[in-house]
Amino acid sequence: MNNKKAVAEKLLQINAIKLSVNKPFTWASGWKSPIYCDNRKILSYPYIRDFIKSELCNTVFQSYEDAEMLAGVATAGIPWGAMVADQLKLPYIYVRPKPKEHGLGNQIEGFYEPGKKVVIIEDLISTGKSSLQVAEVLKKEGLQVEGMVSIFNYGFDVAKKAFENAKVNYHSLTDYDTVITLAIEKNYVSEKDQNTLLNWRADPANWDAKS
Repeated sequence: MNNKKAVAEKLLQINAIKLSVNKPFTWASGWKSPIYCDNRKILSYPYIRDFIKSELCNTVFQSYEDAEMLAGVATAGIPWGAMVADQLKLPYIYVRPKPKEHGLGNQIEGFYEPGKKVVIIEDLISTGKSSLQVAEVLKKEGLQVEGMVSIFNYGFDVAKKAFENAKVNYHSLTDYDTVITLAIEKNYVSEKDQNTLLNWRADPANWDAKS
């Protein structure tokens, strides 16, 4: 079993990823979706948590050997970034969605020096908008963004284009295609639902109107 498939199997096993074609979920954006990914659940399963941490560490170590520090994305990316930084013995910071409205008004928490090469640790990548906002915040502070590592990636075309335009490299432990293929193999969903699931990914903003 390849690593992407192994990660996908564990996420499905603990319901960190849920699939529901007939009763779709509603995202914060208002999109109707047959899939919902909640990687926070992984934190409650020690052995799976350790496996995911190891996979993140391996990806950072193999893909970004020049990394000098890590940056977690608030809030879901914070614990993963901290665990990976601890394992790899790298300095760690995390980035808020916006500056604090009290205290020092920080958006980046932790100590850093301009010029350092940083890798972003993210929970998941959907449209890429919020993830790339973090990259932009770090760049404005003079840090060199080497790339991003996430647990899951929906594989939206809009995200691929956004990362290309921003010139930000990224790697994900598993992705939508792998999850759907495995879900059909394991009978989490039927083969007849496969087209519905793939159609949603092709045009998620309008999927509900078509169904």
